[in-house]
Amino acid sequence: MTASTPAAVPRLVVAAPSSGSGKTTVATGLMAALAARGLAVSPHKVGPDYIDPGYHALATGRTGRNLDAYLCGPELVEPLFLHGARGCDIAVIEGVMGLYDGAAGEGELASTAHVAKLLRAPVVLVVDASAQSRSVAALVHGFVSFDPDVRVGGVILNKVGSDRHEVMLREALDSVGVPVLGALRRAAPVETPSRHLGLVPVAERGAAAVDAVGAMAALVSDGCDLEGLVALARGAGGLSGAAWDAGEVVRSSPSPRLEKPRVAVAGGAAFTFSYAEHAELLAAAGADVVVFDPLRDEELPEGTRGLVIGGGFPEVYVSELSANEGLRKSVAELARGGAPVAAECAGLLYLGRELDGLPMCGVLDSSARMSGRLTLGYRDCVALTDSPLAVAGTRMRGHEFHRTVVEPGAGATPAWGMRTPQRRVEGFVEGGVHASYLHTHWAAEPSVARRFVERCRAS
Repeated sequence: MTASTPAAVPRLVVAAPSSGSGKTTVATGLMAALAARGLAVSPHKVGPDYIDPGYHALATGRTGRNLDAYLCGPELVEPLFLHGARGCDIAVIEGVMGLYDGAAGEGELASTAHVAKLLRAPVVLVVDASAQSRSVAALVHGFVSFDPDVRVGGVILNKVGSDRHEVMLREALDSVGVPVLGALRRAAPVETPSRHLGLVPVAERGAAAVDAVGAMAALVSDGCDLEGLVALARGAGGLSGAAWDAGEVVRSSPSPRLEKPRVAVAGGAAFTFSYAEHAELLAAAGADVVVFDPLRDEELPEGTRGLVIGGGFPEVYVSELSANEGLRKSVAELARGGAPVAAECAGLLYLGRELDGLPMCGVLDSSARMSGRLTLGYRDCVALTDSPLAVAGTRMRGHEFHRTVVEPGAGATPAWGMRTPQRRVEGFVEGGVHASYLHTHWAAEPSVARRFVERCRAS
């Protein structure tokens, strides 16, 4: 099959009535099954999730990308989708939560349905049928009729108990007029372990993750109508917009005579939360982007002029991170020398004095500990202080997702002023360091990358 132009790429959205229905298994399995047939599959995830895209990348061999109408704005959903789908035969977009669940108090904004409408993509509804028979028709009818602008093009029945159960479900759905494109048995052995923030990331599971994705692919291949799903995707039609381009949005074409400052980006098993567009924007702004692993590397890459530490699970690897004293000292020396440092969530914890009683980098006068309380949700915020990322007054949107608490020292300068869901301050600005719990998407404000690289040149 010849790869489609981005604007014409076939596409479909895998959604569900609620979380826990099995859409990650179906979406990942579908991606892997189509890739095994020789198709170039573009993987996408609605919302701010970092973990599912790792499984998508493993299934397809391509970078998993997020489509978030809250963080980036509705106007960027189509361009970012087209950017990710360049050169692909088909795109599979995994939804978030229930089909119509969006940002709290914001109507449909950032819901799977919202993104499906923005992309004019058909929806496949994954229904947990384990405790129902004829009622499945009422459920699907409700989702089909709730918003006429959302095209539910098919249903995949999950956790079906038996052949007889499947017959009953299919007979009930005949009255709704939505085709059944798959039926998956209840006892399918797909191992996807979870912990306090969701699925365990691919980077931590190694061969087990490969096996899990293989099992998902086999499940979907055996139980779903792949030809029907591809046909549905091909009916999506074209898109009229242009693909997002990091170089264009940064609006800078660095002269060959300008220095390319080296920006080190934390990676490895402890720091798996990042958006691919961040590194692309940094490179477009003129940086030499190098990934390092705080669990393994004993010092920062040679010539590092700036540091980006995203999210992840430092609480899981706190002993190993603390034991890597050489790297902790290297990070502290760079930060205390005034180099630009951008840290989000896990990076915030790593830069503090201690995490769960064990020494961290000591760049910030703060201590952190695990908490039983989950802090989760979108945030509307404004920069309170000039920093390597933004000038004071810059408006951005972010997302919090953690089970830790940070206790700042006296006199800390906050990074953000939260506007929603309640007014409060968040994060730290200290010298060249900007550290916060907030995960942000730099595609929404490309000046962040440009400003960061300019500060690296000047440091």
